[in-house]
Amino acid sequence: MFRRLGNLISGFFSLFISGLERQNPEALLEVEKENLRKQIAQYNQGLAQHAGLCERLMAQVRKLEVDERDLTAKTTASLRVNNRDAASQFALRLQTVKRELAENREQLAGAENTYKELVRARDVSIKAAQSKIDALKNSLTDLKIKKATAELNEMASGMITQIGGTGDTLNRLHEMVEEDRQKAAGRARVARDSLNMTDFAMKEEEQRAMADAALADFAASEGLALDGQPLSSTPPATTESAQKTMGPQAQ
Repeated sequence: MFRRLGNLISGFFSLFISGLERQNPEALLEVEKENLRKQIAQYNQGLAQHAGLCERLMAQVRKLEVDERDLTAKTTASLRVNNRDAASQFALRLQTVKRELAENREQLAGAENTYKELVRARDVSIKAAQSKIDALKNSLTDLKIKKATAELNEMASGMITQIGGTGDTLNRLHEMVEEDRQKAAGRARVARDSLNMTDFAMKEEEQRAMADAALADFAASEGLALDGQPLSSTPPATTESAQKTMGPQAQ
């Protein structure tokens, strides 16, 4: 049971981490780049150790080559002076040096080949990893572009849907406005029809007549002419009779 519980917890953590990785691919790529740098550094350390082995073998070969030349010269000199015992010892040592020299040369050749193969393998691995990283960068850039495009398209689609959806509201609002406008127009028509235009016309004529009479009285009192016509010296009978009616009666 505890193992199943542990598996369940591990599964939850795995899903959580996978979700974080999916949400942050750039961070995951940076982690992988850092891991690659660490692996390259470790590989270079091992490569440096192998290069050191090659250098030791090369130094050993050079030393054995010097020993070989020296022993060859000593053996030859001992034979010339007919010193067979010394010549035999030098020849035995020379034989051993030649054998060691051959072995060291063989080991050096193998170590050099291994070093070159390791360098080539490192370069190929680095190039392959760099290609993958560049491809991932391009993919992430393309992913961002596509996500942005998809979001814009979704926004545009949502706007179209929302505009279409709000069309019902706009239609209802238009109907309400039209209904209120028609009601107001109907009320205005009813109010206009209920007015007595004849009374208005009569009232207007009466006001105009009163205004003309007032103007005529004013012109008569001031001795002015109306419409370019001079006034007569004798006041109108209506004026005189009005004056007589308003004043005391003449005997």
